[in-house]
Amino acid sequence: MHTKPAVAALVSAIAVALLSLGGCKEASAPQAQQAPEVGVVTLQAQPFALTTEVPGRTSAYRIAEVRPQVNGIIQKRLFTEGSEVKAGQQLYQIDPATYEAAFKSAQATQLSAKSLADRYKLLVADKAVSQQAYDEARAAGLQADAALEQARIDLRYTKVMAPISGRIGRSAVTEGALVSNGQANAMATIQQLDPIYVDVTQSSKDLLRLRRDLADGRLQKASDSAAKVALKLEDGSRYAHEGTLEFSEVAVDESTGSVTLRAVFPNPDHLLLPGMFVHAELLSGVKENAILAPQQGVTRNQRGEPTAMVVGADDKVELRVLKADRTAGNTWLVEDGLQEGDRLITEGLQFVQPGTEVKAVPARNVKAGEVAQDAAKNNGKG
Repeated sequence: MHTKPAVAALVSAIAVALLSLGGCKEASAPQAQQAPEVGVVTLQAQPFALTTEVPGRTSAYRIAEVRPQVNGIIQKRLFTEGSEVKAGQQLYQIDPATYEAAFKSAQATQLSAKSLADRYKLLVADKAVSQQAYDEARAAGLQADAALEQARIDLRYTKVMAPISGRIGRSAVTEGALVSNGQANAMATIQQLDPIYVDVTQSSKDLLRLRRDLADGRLQKASDSAAKVALKLEDGSRYAHEGTLEFSEVAVDESTGSVTLRAVFPNPDHLLLPGMFVHAELLSGVKENAILAPQQGVTRNQRGEPTAMVVGADDKVELRVLKADRTAGNTWLVEDGLQEGDRLITEGLQFVQPGTEVKAVPARNVKAGEVAQDAAKNNGKG
């Protein structure tokens, strides 16, 4: 009699249990997935000085090879090898004995010729000598004057003087050596080292690109600073003095496709010596609205192209292919692909893909203002 009520009670209990299980399942369902967080840097356009680093070598500002202008035996060497000499300083003494005798002989000849010409001058007025004889006497006097001057010059050349100021190298002759006028070998070489030249080469391609950018207005000429050059030494240290660009060669080297540029640097301490290998930093111009992207936000795709990810206006990730061919410290100078105001992702790149909706926060791996400061410090070295 009580079977139906019991069955009904059992069915009700099972229904309640099923409803409870369904509620637990709904409670344990996962919540909607939150957008990943990425660190971004907002890009700002800024003036940027472009420099080009090119290799070069130093060369002396002036070079003079000391050679004898008369024949004779070296009596004395009057300088210390490797020392500084002044223009007009005596370096060698050639035996002057024969030249002193020749000078005295020329003096006597000149005196005799002058006396004869003076006498004929008085006699020709009285018709005691012919005009032709007087003219010949005057000519002989002039020849005697010239011979005396030549003898004086030869005697002076027995003192070998420094033609320029500078540092003199080793002597190729010693006391007792015979030297002769017009000999092939120099007695010594003097090099002026302050100032000093730095000859560098720049590819004609880079030169054409620079001129095109200036002509099209993408670069502004750096005013008076356009001719200034900085220098980096062989050990990587920076040279303390700034140089100026003197000229560029008027022809392109056919074998290398490059143009030679010459700069002049002060060298008061003679730290730079001829033949040293250096790197010169040439200021090319100023890019008024440069976009500098931190290297943390730039990667390369499978084709080797530089790419970057930015957060768009809808907070979704966008992939950009960039045109960037030079670095400035820890940044890339971007020619195309990024613009002012773009939010460049520099942190969390491994967690996002193009099209992913993200939450953008200020990047912690790039400090505020670090891009501009680093670029200014490195001055656009490419």
